[in-house]
Amino acid sequence: MAAAVQPPGAADVPGAPGCRRKDSPQRFEPQDLPSVPHFTPIHYSSEDGLTLYARDYAPVDTAAVDTAAVDTAAVDTAAAGASMAGTPAAASPAARLPVICIHGLTRNCADFDEFAPLVAGLGRRVLALDVRGRGHSARDPNPDNYNPQVYAADVERLMAGLGIARAIFVGTSMGGLITMTLATRDIGLIAAAVLNDIGPVVSDKGLARIAGYTGKPVRPASWDDAARYVSDINRCAFPHNPDAEWDKWARRAFEPDAGGRLAPRYDPHIAIALQSGKLRPTSLQSRMAFRRLARERPLLLVRGALSDLLEARQAEWMRRAAPSMRYVEVPDVGHAPMLTEPAALAAVTAFLAGLP
Repeated sequence: MAAAVQPPGAADVPGAPGCRRKDSPQRFEPQDLPSVPHFTPIHYSSEDGLTLYARDYAPVDTAAVDTAAVDTAAVDTAAAGASMAGTPAAASPAARLPVICIHGLTRNCADFDEFAPLVAGLGRRVLALDVRGRGHSARDPNPDNYNPQVYAADVERLMAGLGIARAIFVGTSMGGLITMTLATRDIGLIAAAVLNDIGPVVSDKGLARIAGYTGKPVRPASWDDAARYVSDINRCAFPHNPDAEWDKWARRAFEPDAGGRLAPRYDPHIAIALQSGKLRPTSLQSRMAFRRLARERPLLLVRGALSDLLEARQAEWMRRAAPSMRYVEVPDVGHAPMLTEPAALAAVTAFLAGLP
């Protein structure tokens, strides 16, 4: 068995820059995120009663789908295992396996705004989730529930409600950890998986950088300030992003609160596990989960060449531990690729082409 990589120390990693503020904050009215066509909003209940959210993208080649209607349709369920009838892709028994996309720690389903429609264009239903405490999903009054086991149970709940027996998972960062956790709970739910810049062994350098901004008070005074803040904490990973991209990311990451001030679209309590040291660079449990997933299911690892969370030697450990795993490195991008980069999209497309 290959020895686990010992990640580098984080003592020399500075905290992420803070947000620029202005003395007279502007009031913002609620507004929609940038429009993305052809998805159905889904609201469902977790086992403990939280209202959770996902976007359902129908496969574009399904003739029965009325794409003009699904933009505004909403599906609600509150009972365990309740049918979510009316979701656009459920009616075709011959449909290819659906794809479930799960975002990173402080992000939300809008991260898949461009990627999900591209995958739907390949003839697959795509579900992009807001993990509890993020985006449109409710915040949990018990911060102890912000952990991969609970997140995985929420995924199971959604799949059961939609009648999905198996899916292909695309997990970015935390989403990949949730996918590996699901493999230990019920490997039968996973047909294949894409791990996006994450694994069972990560660098404490990247963890320290993320801990430097996650959960910290951030109240931008304008959308321009919000874009500058998002750029400050991400430019090391996306050095070639234009200003328009940072503006788009800011509108995914922030929203007006009840008082009209911009606020992050996540519960700051999600940072407790990271800042308390409960989230470690590696563990026996995570390595075993990865090995099981890689042994029993097709697996693709996507790594940003500039990533400080999944550095080259952690990726090499994963490749030694899982020789059959496919691998692609995305140039000029750090943690984590958006999956629309040419190298990433080509690898994911080829991976999906070999799956039912």
